[in-house]
Amino acid sequence: MAALGAWGSAAVPGRLSRVARTLWGWHVRRGLGQDAGAENGGRAAKPAFADEAVQNLLYKMTGLNLQKVFRPVKMELKPPKYKLMTEAQLEEATRKAIEQAKEKLIMPPVLDEREPIDDVLAEDKFLEGMEATKYVFTDLTYSVPHRERFIVVREPSGVLRKATWEERDRMIQIFFPKEGRRVIPPVIFKDEHLVTVFQQDRHEDILNMCIAQFEPDSPDYIRVHHRTYDDIEKHAKYDLLRSTRHFGGMVWYLVNRKKTDGLLIDMIHRDLLDDATSLITLYHMIHPECQSAKETKEQKLQGVDLIKVFVKTESQREGYIQLALQAYEEATATSTAS
Repeated sequence: MAALGAWGSAAVPGRLSRVARTLWGWHVRRGLGQDAGAENGGRAAKPAFADEAVQNLLYKMTGLNLQKVFRPVKMELKPPKYKLMTEAQLEEATRKAIEQAKEKLIMPPVLDEREPIDDVLAEDKFLEGMEATKYVFTDLTYSVPHRERFIVVREPSGVLRKATWEERDRMIQIFFPKEGRRVIPPVIFKDEHLVTVFQQDRHEDILNMCIAQFEPDSPDYIRVHHRTYDDIEKHAKYDLLRSTRHFGGMVWYLVNRKKTDGLLIDMIHRDLLDDATSLITLYHMIHPECQSAKETKEQKLQGVDLIKVFVKTESQREGYIQLALQAYEEATATSTAS
Protein backbone atom coordinates (compact mmCIF):
# COMPACT_ATOMS: atom_id res chain seq x y z
CA MET A 1 0.00 0.00 0.00
CA ALA A 2 1.16 3.57 -0.61
CA ALA A 3 0.06 6.78 1.08
CA LEU A 4 -0.27 10.33 -0.20
CA GLY A 5 -0.87 13.47 1.83
CA ALA A 6 -2.61 16.66 0.70
CA TRP A 7 -2.98 15.48 -2.95
CA GLY A 8 0.20 17.09 -4.26
CA SER A 9 2.89 14.96 -2.57
CA ALA A 10 3.92 11.67 -4.13
CA ALA A 11 4.80 8.39 -2.42
CA VAL A 12 -17.99 -1.98 -35.80
CA PRO A 13 -19.43 -4.56 -37.88
CA GLY A 14 -19.59 -7.69 -35.72
CA ARG A 15 -15.88 -8.39 -35.79
CA LEU A 16 -14.98 -4.75 -35.26
CA SER A 17 -17.40 -4.41 -32.34
CA ARG A 18 -15.73 -7.38 -30.64
CA VAL A 19 -12.33 -5.83 -31.31
CA ALA A 20 -13.61 -2.55 -29.86
CA ARG A 21 -14.60 -4.22 -26.60
CA THR A 22 -11.13 -5.75 -26.35
CA LEU A 23 -9.29 -2.53 -27.17
CA TRP A 24 -11.30 -0.35 -24.82
CA GLY A 25 -11.30 -2.96 -22.05
CA TRP A 26 -14.89 -2.28 -21.00
CA HIS A 27 -17.80 -4.51 -20.19
CA VAL A 28 -20.37 -2.63 -22.23
CA ARG A 29 -23.40 -1.49 -20.28
CA ARG A 30 -26.65 -0.08 -21.48
CA GLY A 31 -26.44 3.67 -21.97
CA LEU A 32 -28.55 6.49 -23.36
CA GLY A 33 -31.85 5.25 -24.76
CA GLN A 34 -31.15 1.65 -23.74
CA ASP A 35 -33.77 0.91 -21.11
CA ALA A 36 -34.35 -2.73 -20.35
CA GLY A 37 -37.62 -4.29 -21.37
CA ALA A 38 -38.51 -5.12 -17.77
CA GLU A 39 -38.36 -1.42 -16.97
CA ASN A 40 -40.39 -0.55 -20.04
CA GLY A 41 -43.71 -2.09 -19.17
CA GLY A 42 -42.78 -5.48 -20.62
CA ARG A 43 -42.05 -4.07 -24.08
CA ALA A 44 -39.08 -5.27 -26.10
CA ALA A 45 -35.77 -3.80 -24.98
CA LYS A 46 -34.41 -0.94 -27.03
CA PRO A 47 -31.14 -1.64 -28.82
CA ALA A 48 -27.83 -0.86 -27.13
CA PHE A 49 -25.02 1.14 -28.71
CA ALA A 50 -22.80 -1.96 -28.78
CA ASP A 51 -25.40 -4.19 -30.47
CA GLU A 52 -24.13 -5.58 -33.76
CA ALA A 53 -27.07 -4.27 -35.80
CA VAL A 54 -26.56 -0.77 -34.39
CA GLN A 55 -22.81 -0.87 -34.96
CA ASN A 56 -23.30 -1.98 -38.57
CA LEU A 57 -25.59 0.98 -39.30
CA LEU A 58 -23.34 3.49 -37.54
CA TYR A 59 -20.22 2.19 -39.27
CA LYS A 60 -21.96 2.36 -42.64
CA MET A 61 -22.96 6.00 -42.05
CA THR A 62 -19.47 6.90 -40.80
CA GLY A 63 -17.95 6.25 -44.21
CA LEU A 64 -14.38 5.25 -45.07
CA ASN A 65 -12.45 8.15 -46.57
CA LEU A 66 -8.79 7.03 -46.62
CA GLN A 67 -7.56 10.57 -47.36
CA LYS A 68 -9.25 11.83 -44.19
CA VAL A 69 -8.35 8.87 -41.98
CA PHE A 70 -4.68 9.07 -42.96
CA ARG A 71 -4.46 12.82 -43.42
CA PRO A 72 -1.11 14.42 -42.45
CA VAL A 73 -0.58 15.40 -38.83
CA LYS A 74 1.86 17.92 -37.38
CA MET A 75 5.13 16.14 -36.58
CA GLU A 76 8.85 16.31 -37.24
CA LEU A 77 9.45 16.94 -40.93
CA LYS A 78 11.01 13.97 -42.71
CA PRO A 79 11.80 13.38 -46.39
CA PRO A 80 8.98 11.55 -48.22
CA LYS A 81 9.46 7.92 -49.20
CA TYR A 82 8.59 6.61 -52.64
CA LYS A 83 8.10 2.99 -53.61
CA LEU A 84 7.82 1.33 -56.98
CA MET A 85 5.08 -1.31 -56.87
CA THR A 86 3.54 -3.79 -59.21
CA GLU A 87 -0.24 -3.80 -59.65
CA ALA A 88 -0.50 -6.72 -57.23
CA GLN A 89 1.65 -4.99 -54.61
CA LEU A 90 -0.42 -1.82 -54.92
CA GLU A 91 -3.64 -3.78 -54.37
CA GLU A 92 -2.13 -5.47 -51.30
CA ALA A 93 -0.96 -2.11 -49.89
CA THR A 94 -4.43 -0.65 -50.46
CA ARG A 95 -6.04 -3.61 -48.71
CA LYS A 96 -3.76 -3.18 -45.68
CA ALA A 97 -4.51 0.55 -45.61
CA ILE A 98 -8.25 -0.17 -45.57
CA GLU A 99 -7.81 -2.62 -42.67
CA GLN A 100 -5.80 -0.05 -40.72
CA ALA A 101 -8.43 2.60 -41.45
CA LYS A 102 -11.19 0.34 -40.13
CA GLU A 103 -9.31 -0.07 -36.86
CA LYS A 104 -8.89 3.71 -36.59
CA LEU A 105 -12.67 4.06 -37.02
CA ILE A 106 -13.56 1.77 -34.11
CA MET A 107 -16.04 3.80 -32.05
CA PRO A 108 -15.45 4.63 -28.37
CA PRO A 109 -18.01 3.13 -25.97
CA VAL A 110 -21.15 4.99 -24.91
CA LEU A 111 -21.85 4.38 -21.23
CA ASP A 112 -24.12 5.64 -18.47
CA GLU A 113 -22.60 8.13 -16.05
CA ARG A 114 -21.01 6.28 -13.14
CA GLU A 115 -22.69 6.35 -9.75
CA PRO A 116 -20.96 8.56 -7.14
CA ILE A 117 -18.89 6.84 -4.43
CA ASP A 118 -19.92 7.90 -0.93
CA ASP A 119 -18.99 4.99 1.35
CA VAL A 120 -17.73 5.62 4.89
CA LEU A 121 -15.73 2.66 6.25
CA ALA A 122 -15.01 3.90 9.78
CA GLU A 123 -15.24 6.94 12.06
CA ASP A 124 -12.27 6.93 14.44
CA LYS A 125 -12.80 9.93 16.69
CA PHE A 126 -9.53 9.34 18.57
CA LEU A 127 -7.65 10.33 15.37
CA GLU A 128 -9.47 13.63 15.00
CA GLY A 129 -7.11 16.59 14.83
CA MET A 130 -3.92 14.50 14.74
CA GLU A 131 -3.24 15.52 11.14
CA ALA A 132 -4.11 18.65 9.18
CA THR A 133 -4.17 16.97 5.76
CA LYS A 134 -5.92 14.05 4.13
CA TYR A 135 -4.07 10.81 3.49
CA VAL A 136 -4.81 8.63 0.48
CA PHE A 137 -3.94 4.92 0.61
CA THR A 138 -3.64 3.18 -2.75
CA ASP A 139 -3.22 -0.51 -3.52
CA LEU A 140 -0.30 -0.67 -5.99
CA THR A 141 -0.65 -4.33 -6.94
CA TYR A 142 0.01 -4.43 -10.70
CA SER A 143 -2.29 -7.37 -11.41
CA VAL A 144 -5.38 -5.62 -10.01
CA PRO A 145 -7.63 -3.91 -12.60
CA HIS A 146 -7.90 -0.18 -11.93
CA ARG A 147 -11.67 -0.44 -11.48
CA GLU A 148 -11.14 -2.93 -8.64
CA ARG A 149 -8.14 -1.19 -7.07
CA PHE A 150 -8.65 -0.44 -3.37
CA ILE A 151 -8.21 3.29 -2.65
CA VAL A 152 -9.29 4.90 0.64
CA VAL A 153 -8.97 8.36 2.20
CA ARG A 154 -8.32 9.20 5.85
CA GLU A 155 -9.85 12.59 6.69
CA PRO A 156 -8.41 14.92 9.40
CA SER A 157 -11.66 14.30 11.28
CA GLY A 158 -10.76 10.60 11.64
CA VAL A 159 -13.26 9.40 9.02
CA LEU A 160 -11.99 6.60 6.78
CA ARG A 161 -13.87 6.47 3.48
CA LYS A 162 -13.55 5.15 -0.03
CA ALA A 163 -12.01 7.58 -2.50
CA THR A 164 -14.32 9.43 -4.88
CA TRP A 165 -14.05 8.82 -8.61
CA GLU A 166 -12.07 12.03 -9.09
CA GLU A 167 -9.64 11.02 -6.33
CA ARG A 168 -9.31 7.54 -7.81
CA ASP A 169 -8.58 8.89 -11.29
CA ARG A 170 -5.94 11.20 -9.87
CA MET A 171 -4.16 8.53 -7.83
CA ILE A 172 -4.23 5.98 -10.63
CA GLN A 173 -2.72 8.51 -13.04
CA ILE A 174 0.05 9.29 -10.54
CA PHE A 175 1.06 5.67 -9.98
CA PHE A 176 0.10 4.24 -13.38
CA PRO A 177 0.57 7.11 -15.87
CA LYS A 178 -1.44 6.87 -19.08
CA GLU A 179 -0.04 8.56 -22.16
CA GLY A 180 -1.93 11.73 -23.11
CA ARG A 181 -3.60 12.04 -19.68
CA ARG A 182 -2.80 14.63 -17.04
CA VAL A 183 -3.28 14.39 -13.28
CA ILE A 184 -5.19 17.70 -13.37
CA PRO A 185 -7.46 17.97 -16.45
CA PRO A 186 -6.54 20.87 -18.78
CA VAL A 187 -8.74 23.97 -18.59
CA ILE A 188 -9.58 23.57 -22.27
CA PHE A 189 -12.34 21.16 -21.22
CA LYS A 190 -14.22 23.87 -19.34
CA ASP A 191 -17.37 25.08 -21.09
CA GLU A 192 -16.10 28.64 -21.51
CA HIS A 193 -13.02 27.40 -23.41
CA LEU A 194 -14.91 24.88 -25.51
CA VAL A 195 -16.58 27.79 -27.31
CA THR A 196 -13.21 28.89 -28.71
CA VAL A 197 -12.35 25.33 -29.73
CA PHE A 198 -15.63 25.01 -31.62
CA GLN A 199 -15.09 28.31 -33.40
CA GLN A 200 -11.85 26.88 -34.76
CA ASP A 201 -13.62 23.73 -36.01
CA ARG A 202 -11.46 21.56 -33.75
CA HIS A 203 -14.29 19.28 -32.71
CA GLU A 204 -12.42 16.09 -33.55
CA ASP A 205 -9.30 17.28 -31.70
CA ILE A 206 -11.19 18.01 -28.49
CA LEU A 207 -12.94 14.63 -28.62
CA ASN A 208 -9.61 12.84 -29.10
CA MET A 209 -8.18 14.73 -26.12
CA CYS A 210 -11.29 13.94 -24.09
CA ILE A 211 -10.92 10.21 -24.74
CA ALA A 212 -7.31 10.34 -23.57
CA GLN A 213 -8.07 12.40 -20.44
CA PHE A 214 -11.30 10.92 -19.06
CA GLU A 215 -12.92 7.55 -18.50
CA PRO A 216 -15.94 6.86 -20.78
CA ASP A 217 -18.43 6.93 -17.90
CA SER A 218 -17.09 10.07 -16.19
CA PRO A 219 -19.30 13.19 -16.06
CA ASP A 220 -16.69 15.30 -17.86
CA TYR A 221 -16.30 12.80 -20.69
CA ILE A 222 -20.05 12.73 -21.27
CA ARG A 223 -20.41 16.52 -20.91
CA VAL A 224 -17.66 17.34 -23.42
CA HIS A 225 -19.05 14.87 -25.96
CA HIS A 226 -22.57 16.22 -25.63
CA ARG A 227 -21.43 19.85 -25.91
CA THR A 228 -19.48 18.96 -29.05
CA TYR A 229 -22.39 17.12 -30.65
CA ASP A 230 -24.76 19.98 -29.84
CA ASP A 231 -22.45 22.52 -31.45
CA ILE A 232 -22.09 20.41 -34.59
CA GLU A 233 -25.86 20.01 -34.80
CA LYS A 234 -26.44 23.72 -34.20
CA HIS A 235 -24.09 24.80 -37.01
CA ALA A 236 -24.65 21.79 -39.32
CA LYS A 237 -20.94 20.89 -39.32
CA TYR A 238 -21.55 17.15 -39.52
CA ASP A 239 -18.82 16.56 -42.09
CA LEU A 240 -16.17 17.47 -39.51
CA LEU A 241 -16.72 14.10 -37.84
CA ARG A 242 -17.55 12.03 -40.93
CA SER A 243 -14.97 9.26 -41.49
CA THR A 244 -13.77 9.57 -37.88
CA ARG A 245 -14.36 7.28 -34.90
CA HIS A 246 -16.63 9.93 -33.36
CA PHE A 247 -19.31 10.04 -36.07
CA GLY A 248 -21.22 7.00 -34.79
CA GLY A 249 -21.43 8.36 -31.27
CA MET A 250 -22.76 11.66 -32.60
CA VAL A 251 -25.43 9.91 -34.67
CA TRP A 252 -26.44 7.80 -31.67
CA TYR A 253 -26.75 10.93 -29.53
CA LEU A 254 -28.84 12.83 -32.10
CA VAL A 255 -31.16 9.91 -32.85
CA ASN A 256 -31.88 9.28 -29.16
CA ARG A 257 -32.83 12.94 -28.77
CA LYS A 258 -34.84 13.01 -32.01
CA LYS A 259 -32.62 15.76 -33.43
CA THR A 260 -31.97 14.19 -36.82
CA ASP A 261 -33.42 16.78 -39.24
CA GLY A 262 -30.16 18.65 -39.80
CA LEU A 263 -28.16 15.47 -40.35
CA LEU A 264 -30.80 14.11 -42.72
CA ILE A 265 -30.67 17.30 -44.79
CA ASP A 266 -26.88 17.14 -44.88
CA MET A 267 -26.96 13.55 -46.14
CA ILE A 268 -29.46 14.38 -48.89
CA HIS A 269 -27.44 17.41 -50.02
CA ARG A 270 -24.34 15.21 -50.26
CA ASP A 271 -26.22 12.52 -52.25
CA LEU A 272 -25.79 10.06 -49.37
CA LEU A 273 -29.24 8.55 -49.70
CA ASP A 274 -28.16 5.15 -48.38
CA ASP A 275 -26.88 6.87 -45.25
CA ALA A 276 -30.18 8.73 -44.95
CA THR A 277 -32.16 5.48 -45.03
CA SER A 278 -29.72 3.95 -42.50
CA LEU A 279 -30.31 6.95 -40.24
CA ILE A 280 -34.07 6.48 -40.39
CA THR A 281 -33.71 2.72 -39.86
CA LEU A 282 -31.73 3.40 -36.68
CA TYR A 283 -34.34 5.96 -35.61
CA HIS A 284 -37.04 3.30 -35.99
CA MET A 285 -35.00 0.81 -33.96
CA ILE A 286 -34.63 3.24 -31.08
CA HIS A 287 -38.15 4.71 -31.33
CA PRO A 288 -40.28 1.76 -32.52
CA GLU A 289 -43.44 3.44 -31.20
CA CYS A 290 -43.25 6.35 -33.67
CA GLN A 291 -45.77 6.65 -36.53
CA SER A 292 -43.08 6.44 -39.18
CA ALA A 293 -41.84 3.08 -37.86
CA LYS A 294 -45.37 1.66 -37.90
CA GLU A 295 -46.11 2.82 -41.47
CA THR A 296 -42.73 1.60 -42.70
CA LYS A 297 -43.35 -1.85 -41.23
CA GLU A 298 -46.89 -2.07 -42.63
CA GLN A 299 -46.01 -0.84 -46.14
CA LYS A 300 -42.44 -2.26 -46.27
CA LEU A 301 -41.08 1.09 -47.42
CA GLN A 302 -37.54 1.62 -48.71
CA GLY A 303 -35.35 4.35 -50.20
CA VAL A 304 -36.97 7.68 -51.03
CA ASP A 305 -40.43 6.45 -50.01
CA LEU A 306 -39.08 5.62 -46.55
CA ILE A 307 -37.60 9.10 -46.22
CA LYS A 308 -40.80 10.80 -47.38
CA VAL A 309 -42.94 9.02 -44.79
CA PHE A 310 -40.41 9.79 -42.05
CA VAL A 311 -40.30 13.47 -42.99
CA LYS A 312 -44.08 13.72 -43.09
CA THR A 313 -44.64 12.14 -39.67
CA GLU A 314 -41.52 12.87 -37.59
CA SER A 315 -39.66 15.88 -38.99
CA GLN A 316 -39.83 19.41 -37.59
CA ARG A 317 -38.51 20.83 -40.89
CA GLU A 318 -40.74 19.01 -43.36
CA GLY A 319 -40.82 21.71 -46.02
CA TYR A 320 -37.05 22.15 -46.14
CA ILE A 321 -36.36 18.42 -46.39
CA GLN A 322 -39.04 18.02 -49.06
CA LEU A 323 -37.28 20.64 -51.17
CA ALA A 324 -33.94 18.86 -50.68
CA LEU A 325 -35.52 15.57 -51.74
CA GLN A 326 -37.11 17.21 -54.76
CA ALA A 327 -33.75 18.65 -55.84
CA TYR A 328 -32.14 15.24 -55.40
CA GLU A 329 -34.79 13.50 -57.51
CA GLU A 330 -34.51 16.13 -60.26
CA ALA A 331 -30.72 15.80 -60.32
CA THR A 332 -31.00 12.02 -60.48
CA ALA A 333 -33.52 12.19 -63.31
CA THR A 334 -31.30 14.61 -65.26
CA SER A 335 -28.19 12.46 -64.88
CA THR A 336 -30.14 9.35 -65.90
CA ALA A 337 -31.54 11.07 -68.99
CA SER A 338 -28.12 12.25 -70.11
